[in-house]
Amino acid sequence: GDLGPFNPGLPVEVPVWLAINLKQRQKCRLIPPEWMDVEKLEEIRDLERKEDTFTAMPSPYYMELTKLLLNYASDNIPKADEIRTLVKDTWDTRIAKLRLSADSFVRQQEAHAKLDNLTLMEINTTGTFLTQALDRMYKLRTNLQPGESTQSQDF
Repeated sequence: GDLGPFNPGLPVEVPVWLAINLKQRQKCRLIPPEWMDVEKLEEIRDLERKEDTFTAMPSPYYMELTKLLLNYASDNIPKADEIRTLVKDTWDTRIAKLRLSADSFVRQQEAHAKLDNLTLMEINTTGTFLTQALDRMYKLRTNLQPGESTQSQDF
């Protein structure tokens, strides 16, 4: 891509890969996204704990961004340890909620599910389990139904 020129001391938005690369070479200081703030993350965590459904996250890549920024630029992020804990708490809450939803989904033998407000990373954590569970449910259903090849004979 075409990036730059960069002027010293002026903030500029760049792709995350470039920001991390420049930070590693000590050429810049990273400014965290607005949502990466202790108060905002506490609100998000508390709302997620209160709601039965999944709430909208501030970024579809909140977990990935947090991990990258805290691994490579924690010195530029105020209260980095608290932010790490809050994001992990939110993640744990959402994954627990997802597991309960998946368990309920399988127990009720549903055929489809609505996954509103889930991020791709969250879906991928249970994707294997759900596809295997749906496959087994399908096999069980087809085995319980009488086969077309078995025909009764009239005497």
